[in-house]
Amino acid sequence: MAAGKEIRGKIKSVENTKKITKAMEMVAASKMRKAQEKMRAARPYSENIRAIVSHLAQANPEYKHPFMIKHDNSKKVAMIIVTTANMLRMATQKMRELETAGKKIEAVAIGNKGLGFLNRIGVKVVSHATQLGDTPHLEHLIGPVKVVLDAYDDGLLDAVYLCYTRFINTMKQEPVVEQLLPLTADRIEPVNSHSWDYLYEPDAQTVIDELMVRYAEALIYQSVAENMASEQSARMVAMKAATDNAGNVIGELKLIYNKTRQAAITKELSEIVAGAAAV
Repeated sequence: MAAGKEIRGKIKSVENTKKITKAMEMVAASKMRKAQEKMRAARPYSENIRAIVSHLAQANPEYKHPFMIKHDNSKKVAMIIVTTANMLRMATQKMRELETAGKKIEAVAIGNKGLGFLNRIGVKVVSHATQLGDTPHLEHLIGPVKVVLDAYDDGLLDAVYLCYTRFINTMKQEPVVEQLLPLTADRIEPVNSHSWDYLYEPDAQTVIDELMVRYAEALIYQSVAENMASEQSARMVAMKAATDNAGNVIGELKLIYNKTRQAAITKELSEIVAGAAAV
């Protein structure tokens, strides 16, 4: 039964593959839970600071922070790219739109994959953050991000875009490209219709300047946390699908093996009966 032996070998090979994908699924599931916990823990801070910025924007109209001032003279824009494969496709599409509009592109790469991709397509990378591991730390992101924040503050950029993958649920992640600077109405939309007012110490400009930087940093940190939760979820789902597919292949191979074995037995019995009849 040479054919049967070959099928048994294939079954053993697929079973070994299934063990590997099952182990990878369990590892990804563990990392996914931790990433989701960090992402959900960061959401309240980013949402609250967004609300505070919205209130301050209305409460102090006589002072306008540089991040709220539109520029249209440098013809350059920056893109902060937090990378996954789906995000790179959407970011590339956005780059083409901006280049068609006559804008030059500069980029901040967060992640090894994005850095390599941007270098391959010839986009100028002004800063990058790599080797982040499974846990993003704000101190590793502040430096690269500050490069483009300062450039916008100095009037060297017309806009800054943030590209990342938003976590919806374990089965769904959504690539997003949104304008970070200048702050747009959808980012500072008030949560209430009434006006707000504050007392500032030492003064309004000092407080708002510091807050706006923290606001931008909070959004970027949240985007990295969302991206990591999305990536680990996608890995877990992919490994589960691979494990399930391996199980289906094993079932089909066992069915073929049994049919082949039955056919061989039937053939042997037929030969025995034919031999006995001849005698």
